[in-house]
Amino acid sequence: MFLSDIMQIFRKMGWANRITMMRIGAVLPILLLIHFPNVYTCWIAMFLFVAAAVTDFLDGYIARREKQVTNFGKFLDPLADKLLICSILIEMVGLGWVPAWIVIIIIMRELAVTGLRAVAADKGVVIAADWYGKWKTVFQIIAMVPLLIHFPFLGLPVHLIGTVILYIALVLTIFSGCNYFYLFYRQWRDHLTENR
Repeated sequence: MFLSDIMQIFRKMGWANRITMMRIGAVLPILLLIHFPNVYTCWIAMFLFVAAAVTDFLDGYIARREKQVTNFGKFLDPLADKLLICSILIEMVGLGWVPAWIVIIIIMRELAVTGLRAVAADKGVVIAADWYGKWKTVFQIIAMVPLLIHFPFLGLPVHLIGTVILYIALVLTIFSGCNYFYLFYRQWRDHLTENR
């Protein structure tokens, strides 16, 4: 009964939201694969991650093209991104592949910006995604590929390459987080000025 209800809801969704849901569905298999790391499971996890990351661009394109942009989709899409990236990074901390402090900063930023947007929306202030945030996501995705491969490939220190890219993503994460707070302050100040 429960499964049939879920399938019914899934069928009623537009294609963009279905694709986003599939991205969320990819999280558990990826986590299971890297929980038992070897060359094969890591490569399969990497390919699954790349497929899931591609859907991040695909669902937005389809939503705009088919005029299926919904509030549910606006909520679900960034949530799927955060679940995909943050859950894998947490698993990597457990495996000793990534320093915990990096993951803590990334998650703190995501929670802070999400909360900030909720407060702003409640006050009628819209904080649009900025380019720094988009580049942050791109670098996080790029870093995840070699981090998931983990084992040396063709003599290249793949994991080290992924770690260096993750540090770049971390800088963008901090900078974009600060920029969101600055944008909030500026728009909130303008909003108060207009309502005087």
